[in-house]
Amino acid sequence: MTEPITQQNKLRVWEFWKRLDDSPAHLLPTLLKEYVAEEVSWLGFHPFNHLAGRDMVLGNWWYPLRQSFPDVRRDVYIFMGGSFGGKQWVCGMGQFLGTFARPWVGIPSTGLPTSIRFGEFCAVEDGLIVEDYVLLDLVDVMRQAGYRVLPPSPGDETYWPRPFEEDGVLLAPQDDAESRQSLALVEAMIQGLGKFDGVDFSKMDQLAYWSPEMHWYGPVGIGSSRNRAEYERNHQTPFLRAFPDRKGGNHVARFAEGHFVASTGWPSVRATHLGEYLGVPATGVKVGMRVADWWRRKGDRLVQNWVFIDLPDLFLQMGVDLFDRLQQQVAKQGAKDA
Repeated sequence: MTEPITQQNKLRVWEFWKRLDDSPAHLLPTLLKEYVAEEVSWLGFHPFNHLAGRDMVLGNWWYPLRQSFPDVRRDVYIFMGGSFGGKQWVCGMGQFLGTFARPWVGIPSTGLPTSIRFGEFCAVEDGLIVEDYVLLDLVDVMRQAGYRVLPPSPGDETYWPRPFEEDGVLLAPQDDAESRQSLALVEAMIQGLGKFDGVDFSKMDQLAYWSPEMHWYGPVGIGSSRNRAEYERNHQTPFLRAFPDRKGGNHVARFAEGHFVASTGWPSVRATHLGEYLGVPATGVKVGMRVADWWRRKGDRLVQNWVFIDLPDLFLQMGVDLFDRLQQQVAKQGAKDA
């Protein structure tokens, strides 16, 4: 069964997240002091990047989020724990839901209900979060606000469902044999990805690991796919043509619990930009990609995969500032409305 320390850490982080939902902004300092280490290392998608210490996390992450979305709450799809690299981890994925009342990270407010797809990995020591990786689909928030900084996604931009059987919040201990089987399947799949020779996709032997009716959920810019053919068309083929030498697996955390597996790296993928990608011609530059995945196994195949890619950071490395694109559109809209 799930290790006692993992179970203890899961319940601790879950309690923290639930209390965050219900606590007014002026109580955040007291709440974070109870659950987050003073010298916490907080890493987020661009433009948040690295925040050092609890005070910076409050001032640069929680207070601005609460000011812009006063009623924000988490809707958690997957919640799980495990160990990796000598550390104890708890992670979760889903959406922040709230009313977009004030501008946020340069995105104009709409006054409308808005979802922010999030993923989070917390390293826990002695009941305190000492490392925190926060993953966001900010391009999707721009889309909801009416701004397009990337070409239309080839996949479905709004399809971001829960696990099929709605069994992803693992508050109870899970069977060790199931966890081992899930992790072994994902690790074999990742090893197969490394067999790509730059030309022949079949060399990766991915049909051995994925259900033909796999569902793959990507960030806005790529979108989601409901089967293998859509996945190959919408994501895998454009990605491998753009980054044929990509190498993955450099994970900060990778663990399984029950039928679920999670991983993240900072960056976990390194590659050379050798082909057009999402409208950007090849630059020849070497890039690193902040990526996080959650997989669901059913039987001996993977059936669902939720993926975060820090596209604003990746595009910045390729010479394109998506937030600058946003501000140009905001200025243009302002001039049009004047």
